[in-house]
Amino acid sequence: MHDELIAQAQAWLTEDPDPETRTELARLIDAGDHTELAARFSGTLQFGTAGLRGELGAGPMRMNRSVVIRAAAGLAAYLKKQGHGDGLVVIGYDARHKSHDFAQDTAAVMTGAGLRAAVLPRPLPTPVLAFAIRHLGAVAGVEVTASHNPPRDNGYKVYLGDGSQIVPPADIDIAAEIAAVPSLTTVRRPTEGWETLDDGVLDAYLARTDAVLSEGSPRTARTVYTAMHGVGKDVLLAAFARAGFPEPVLVAEQADPDPEFPTVAFPNPEEPGAMDLAFATARALSGEAAPDLIVANDPDADRCAVAVQDGTDGTDWRMLRGDEVGALLAAHLVRRGATGTFAESIVSSSLLGRIAEKAGLPHVETLTGFKWIARAEGLRYGYEEALGYCVDPDGVRDKDGITAALLITELASQLKEEGRTLLDLLDDLAVEHGLHATDQLSVRVEDLSLIAAAMRRLREQPPTELAGLPITRTDDLTKGTAELPPTDGLRYTLDGARVIVRPSGTEPKLKCYLEVVIPVGTHQDLPAARAKATDVLEAIKRDLSAAAGI
Repeated sequence: MHDELIAQAQAWLTEDPDPETRTELARLIDAGDHTELAARFSGTLQFGTAGLRGELGAGPMRMNRSVVIRAAAGLAAYLKKQGHGDGLVVIGYDARHKSHDFAQDTAAVMTGAGLRAAVLPRPLPTPVLAFAIRHLGAVAGVEVTASHNPPRDNGYKVYLGDGSQIVPPADIDIAAEIAAVPSLTTVRRPTEGWETLDDGVLDAYLARTDAVLSEGSPRTARTVYTAMHGVGKDVLLAAFARAGFPEPVLVAEQADPDPEFPTVAFPNPEEPGAMDLAFATARALSGEAAPDLIVANDPDADRCAVAVQDGTDGTDWRMLRGDEVGALLAAHLVRRGATGTFAESIVSSSLLGRIAEKAGLPHVETLTGFKWIARAEGLRYGYEEALGYCVDPDGVRDKDGITAALLITELASQLKEEGRTLLDLLDDLAVEHGLHATDQLSVRVEDLSLIAAAMRRLREQPPTELAGLPITRTDDLTKGTAELPPTDGLRYTLDGARVIVRPSGTEPKLKCYLEVVIPVGTHQDLPAARAKATDVLEAIKRDLSAAAGI
C-alpha cells in the first residue's frame, strides 16, 4: 500500500509544473510521510456546481497548478463539444496566494485549445468578472477565488455565457471531461496568445453601477467600509465617488489586499470577531463625521454586510442579518416602483414573499446559491441570507457586493432625510408583515462523515416537534419538489416556524436555517415579540442539536 502511494506521488511529481508544490511533495516523499501523502492522494478534488475549492498544496486533493490545468482543459473540451470552439473565455482572479498563476494557466490552456482568452487586468471583485462575460459576449468565464474561505484555500468558479454560475448537468459534463484528461503532457500551454484586458471593462461596470440608484435621490449617508483584506476597496470607492456619496472611512488595517488575512480568523463578515475593527473605527468617529452605517465586503466583494447603530449613545453597533438587509433592499425597490420577479433561496426568510405579494410582484424560491437564484424567470431582485444580493440582474447575473452597498446606502440616505434609520424601517416591516426572526445553527467539522451521520439520523429518527411546536410537514429535499430539483436537505414546517438542514456546498459545515414568525399588532408590541422569537429560536436550536446528535 505504501509503495503504491509513493509511486502515485512520484508520478504526480514528474508532471507538476510548479516549483513550490514540487519541492513540497518531494519533501513528503523523502520523509516517507504516508499519513500526509494519503490525505493528498486519497482521491481528487471534485468539480461541482461551486467549481473547485480546497486547501492549497501538492496532490490531487489540493488546489494547485496541476489541478487547475486539468480543470481548464476539461472546461475547454466541454466548450468545444458545445460548439464554442473559437469562443471567448474571460478570466478573473482575486488576491489570494496562487490566484494570478491559476488565471494565467487557465488562459494558456484555453489558448492552446483554440479558444480565445482574456484576463482581467489585476485582482478585481468577482462581480466585475460576472459582468464582463455578458459585456464581452464570452461563452464562459472563470473566477479564481475562494471567496471568504480561510487563507490557505483557493478555488475555481465557472460561469457560462449567460453570466450565471454553472448548474447541472454542465458541472457533471465538465467533470467528465476533466477526468478524461490523460496527463498534463497532453495539454497544450503556449506562453502567449491571450489578451490582458485594460480598464475598459471595469469602466463599463462602474458606469453600470449608476443605474441601480434613483436619479436625484439623497446621497448623504456616511459609511465606514472594510474590504476584509480583499479586492473590493478601489472599485467600491470609485462607485461611491461616481454616485456622489460622502467618501467612506476605511478600516485601515483591512483596506488593502493581503492573502494572509492577518486580522481575522475567517475573512467572512458573518464570523465572530471579523467586524471588530470596523466597529472600533466607527466608534472612534463622532460629531459630523459619525457614520450612519458600516459596510463590509468579503474578500472577493460579491457579498455585502451591513452594520447599524443599535442604541442611543452611538457606541453600540450590530450586524444586520442577511435576511434583514434582503428585506430592506426589497422594500426600497418596491417603494421605487420596481417590477419583475423577486427571488430568494429556500433557506432565506419568507418575509420577501410577503413583501412581493403585497406589492403584486412574482416571488420565487430556489435552491441555495446564486447559480439558481440568477436563473429565476424575469428576475428583478434576488438575495440569499448569506449576505448575497443581486440588485442589477441585467448587469451582473450573480451576487454583487458593490451595487448592494450602493443601494443600501441610498436607502439609509433617504431614511436619514426623513429623520429615520434602517432599524425604523425594519420595525415597520415587522408590524406590516409579522416579525420574521431568523437564526442559524452551523456546525464546522474536521470529519465530514459526522455530517452524513447527522443527516442519516434525522432521516431515520425524524423529530416530531421542536421547541414544543409540532412539525406539520417534513420534506426530504433529495426527492425534489414540483418547484425544486433534488438536493441534500431536510425542510421542517412547524406551526409558526420553519427549519432547513443541509450540508454546506463550500465548507465542511452542517447548516441549519431557522425562522420564527410572530404576529405583531403595533410598534409597542415589538419588544415582547422579539423576546418571544429569541426564546423560540434558542429552543429550536437546542432540540435540533439533540435530534441530529451534533
